[in-house]
Amino acid sequence: MAETLQMGLPGFDPPTPTDRLMFLLYPDAQTAEQIAREARRLKESLGLRGQPLLTDRFHITLHHLGDYVGLPNDMVAKGKMAGAALAHAPFEVVFDKAVSFANRPGNNPFTLQGGEGVAALIDFQKALGLKMAGAALKPDKQFLPHITLLYDGQVVPEQAIEPIRWTVDRFVLVQSKLGQTQHIVLAEWKLG
Repeated sequence: MAETLQMGLPGFDPPTPTDRLMFLLYPDAQTAEQIAREARRLKESLGLRGQPLLTDRFHITLHHLGDYVGLPNDMVAKGKMAGAALAHAPFEVVFDKAVSFANRPGNNPFTLQGGEGVAALIDFQKALGLKMAGAALKPDKQFLPHITLLYDGQVVPEQAIEPIRWTVDRFVLVQSKLGQTQHIVLAEWKLG
């Protein structure tokens, strides 16, 4: 299949991407509610102004497949091939701290992160990356497992929280409509 190219014409700005392809993990509904409660508690106790993400938007990004103008069918097909090729057992993930990324002045992501409790998640992300490479996709080289709770002007130093844990038993390929806070699940794979 031909590679999707994102080039503009000389003298013209390239078109603005409208769609992002990603592999994500979503927590189960009960865990998502627990994350939402923790987001509200932390917002209140730390005096943050940002609004927590909607409960069904909490996720862990495993790999970006790129930003595109429209949905590139060749990249979707490669993503589906990589996802289907991964055979992996379910695993537990534990997030036990909250901390800001100080990389967007005035709009810093405030996140859940973990220590030893994300080791199996890191292994899973690497295993998926190998399957992506086998499907002629470029896996993300850097991976800091996190769940964004909200965006805020403050930069919050690391805080210990009551651990939030769940067993990961599926992952998804998602089309994100850029600027529209909309995720469309294109494919889903169960683990085990």
